[in-house]
Order: sequence, then C-alpha cells, then structure tokens
Amino acid sequence: MSRTRIAATAIGLAAALAAPHAQAQSASSSEQEIALLKQQLKMLEQKLDKLQSQTAANTAATAKARLEAKAEARSEAKAVVANANAAIPLKGPAPASGVVVTMPNNRPTICTADGVNCVGITGRVHWDVGGYDYRPNTAATVPQKLDSGENVRRARIGLAGKFFNDWNFALVYDFGGSSDGFGGAAPGSLPGGGVSGVENAYLSYTGLKPFGGKMAIEGGIMDLPYTLDEATSSNDIMFMERASAGIVATSIAAGDFRSAVGTRWYNDQLWIGGYVTGPSTGAIHSASSAAPNGASEQYGAVARVAGQAVSGKDYSLHLGGNAEWLIQPSRNMVTGAQTVTLNDRPELRIDPTALATTGAIANASGAQVYSVEAAATYGPLILQGECFWYNIDRSANTGLPPLGAPSLKFQGGYAQAGYVLTGEGRSYNAANAAYGGVKPAHPFSLEGGGWGAWEVAGRFSTIDLNDQLGTATGIAGGRQTVYTAALNWYVNGNVRFMLDYLHGTVSRQASPVSTADVGSKFDAVAMRTQFAF
Repeated sequence: MSRTRIAATAIGLAAALAAPHAQAQSASSSEQEIALLKQQLKMLEQKLDKLQSQTAANTAATAKARLEAKAEARSEAKAVVANANAAIPLKGPAPASGVVVTMPNNRPTICTADGVNCVGITGRVHWDVGGYDYRPNTAATVPQKLDSGENVRRARIGLAGKFFNDWNFALVYDFGGSSDGFGGAAPGSLPGGGVSGVENAYLSYTGLKPFGGKMAIEGGIMDLPYTLDEATSSNDIMFMERASAGIVATSIAAGDFRSAVGTRWYNDQLWIGGYVTGPSTGAIHSASSAAPNGASEQYGAVARVAGQAVSGKDYSLHLGGNAEWLIQPSRNMVTGAQTVTLNDRPELRIDPTALATTGAIANASGAQVYSVEAAATYGPLILQGECFWYNIDRSANTGLPPLGAPSLKFQGGYAQAGYVLTGEGRSYNAANAAYGGVKPAHPFSLEGGGWGAWEVAGRFSTIDLNDQLGTATGIAGGRQTVYTAALNWYVNGNVRFMLDYLHGTVSRQASPVSTADVGSKFDAVAMRTQFAF
C-alpha cells in the first residue's frame, strides 16, 4: 500500500471522527484537533517507514541466507560426487589390443601393441635335383661314379623375434641334408645325416650403441658372419652352393650349426666382430662312448673386419679381411688320435662324396686360416671374390705317427660375377657386412603381367689341398677347379628357381710319394626350387 493511500485513509478517518465534535465545539477547538490528527498522522508515517525498512532488511537477510545455504549444498554435493568418483574407477578409453599380427615378407609375426616384443615363424626349403656326367681318369680313382638324384638341401622351420626391443633370439631346426651324411653305422655319423639338427638357438643383446654404431653381444648355436660368402644368406647366394675354398675354411671352426659366443659392432661403413667357437651340433663329444668313439670338444676363434670403402646410390666397393684359429682340435678318446680333415663336395650336394680331400691329418695341434674379401656393385652388376690361406700345425703329442712332422700349407679362392637382366640390384646388409638378395620390382603374375627378376652369373673356383709332395709326411689331397654358370629366376620375394651348370676337374695323385693319376673330371646340371619366409 502506498504512502498516499495511507494518508488519504487517515484523513478520511479523522474527518469522520471530527464531524460530531464540529457540531458541539467551536471552530478553534476544531483546529486544535486537526493539528493533533496531523501530528498522529506523521507519527504513523514514521512508523510505517521504519516497518518498511525492517521488512526490506529481513528480506535481504533471508535471500542471503538462502544463497549461502544453496552454495553450501552445492559444495557438499560436489564433495559427495568427488568421493564417489574416487571410489569408482574411471572408465578411460578402450585399451589397445594385446597383440598385432603382421606379415613382413610373408613371415607370420605377432607383436605386442607397443611393438617392443615380437615373435615370428621363419622357414626355408631348398630342394635340389640334378645329375652328373662323372669321368674318373683311371680305374684307381676313388670314387668310380657319383649318384644323380635329388637332395632336400635345407628344410628349416623355427622362431625368431625379440624381447623388449634389445633381446633378439632364434630357434631353428633343419630337417634337410637328406644326402649330406651317410648316417647309420658309419664312423662318426649319426642316423639321418650328420648335419641335420639344431641350426640356430641363440640369444643376442643389441641395447648397446657405442661410438655411434650398433653392437650385438650374442651366444648359442648360430650362423657366424665369417667370410663374405658365408655372411650372405643361403637364400641370397648366386649359386646353389658356395665355393669350396670358403666351405673348407668355415668347416674348421665356423660355419652353420656352430656353437659360439662373441660380439660384433657395425655402422653403415664398417663391421668388426670376433667370436670364440666350439663344436657344431651333432658332433660327438663323449669321454666314454665306444661306438662310435667318444671325442673331446674342439674350440677355436674367428675375427673379421670388413666394410664399404666406397658407396653411392647405385654403386659400392666392399673390402675385408678374416682370421680363424682352431685352438684345440677334437681328440678321439679311444685311440688318442687328434686329427683335422679338409675337404668339400664338388660344389654340388646331390651326391655327398668329396673328390678333393686331405684325409685325416694326424697329430693336428691347431690350424689357422687367413683370407681377404672384395666385392663391388654397379647397378644390376655385382663382382665378388675371396682368397684363403690355410695352415695346419702337426705338433700334438699323441704318440702316434708321424712324429715331428712340419706344418702344412694350402690355398684356394674364387671369383664370381652376377648381372640382373631385369635391372634390379643387390642392397647392402650392414649388420652382416654382406650383400642381400634380389627383390623383383615386378613379381611374376599372369594377371598383373610381371615376370619377376632374372639373373645370370658365373664363377671360377679353385682349391689346392696338396703340400710337401714327394715326402712321406706330405699330403696329396688334390687340386679341384670348378667353372659354374647359373640362371636364377626370382619369382617374387619368397620364391626362386636356380639352374646351375658345372664343369670341374680334380688333379690328384695316389699318395705324396706316388704320382699315379687318381683324378677325375665331371659335368653336372642341377636345379633348385626354393621358398623362404
């Protein structure tokens, strides 16, 4: 109600009250009453103002109290929600899958989502078929014939991968070598062929990276990257078999299936490595066996320095040197003999017979092999060669003849060239200081029109296992020379067909003191079907 309406009401009330008095009193008396009424009206207005001020103050206090209560309620609610959220796990984004499955180069591989742990299935099959035209020089030549047919040269399956990025491993078994060993009751052989067995079973740590390069510390059963030809994967070599000079060298204290521990350091230009080696898998090392005779374990060492002297986009020059030491040969625990044998098949393994061989060199106390290597690439062309020098010490104290025989020296080497007709080149693998295989730019496909990659190659190889001829303590192992021509078809990154033609001669006399001819000649044609992943 407004102040004006209250005043009007009061005046009306005063007039109503004053009417009877106006009739009974005089005008003076009426004026006094009017003044009194005005004074009362003023007092009422003051009381009304005070009442309105109190009402406004109470309303403001009430509103403030309500706001404070609401704020306190909101704060308590937030605290309750926060406590509830703390008690109940938050639902974050959906976690990544535990594993990732990939197929690099068609190798099934399983990795953790962060990629630091992986395991892949690896395998290769090299199936050879071929035949010999073998011609012994005389009836005294051994052997008189070689067997044509087939050989599952390699049939490997296994696992390879890494733990926490820096721990690399491999476990590979080779079921191949169906014609590589005589097996059965042959002395020193095991049923199924002497070379079939564990091919890789090693652990390698690669977490150290000193001097701006990469380093691997590894041990187990492994393929040692000793010599350029051996450091090249068998999936990538230009010929069905490596040259005999390299095979003889690696068989002493290196090669496949070899137990070893060592380290290698490398960058894009330089590779340095050294390993202590033991026996190969399948080797007999028993102190009590008599059938076959027990034997102690051998141990040795290898070292290699190699790298790219010159490299560009489509050219390179590779140089290197190797050393190998047989520190302690294996000793026959029954006869006491301590021997070393140098030999190889004629660069084809359809028949397992070795044509050039020293036989068992008696009283071998150790052996050393020194070699140099070189290779060059220019576009689709590759040139490669190695030279080897072998030394056999014969000072072991076995009590068996010949006593006090001088050391023996042999030598060998090869030179080879390859040209990819379809223009692809070979990339350099710095981890092994060797060249990789040919990857076809246009894999064979009837639908896509690709024909894969085609390569032609040629090799000259020789090894001389004769020394000190004309003396009773000499060795007449023979001199083998082989010329090989090859045509390789790389169907895709996993399949390859190889066709080799070999022409070889073995010049050999019956013994160090007999010049009777027991040599031979041969021609051979062989084909390999290969797949690998």
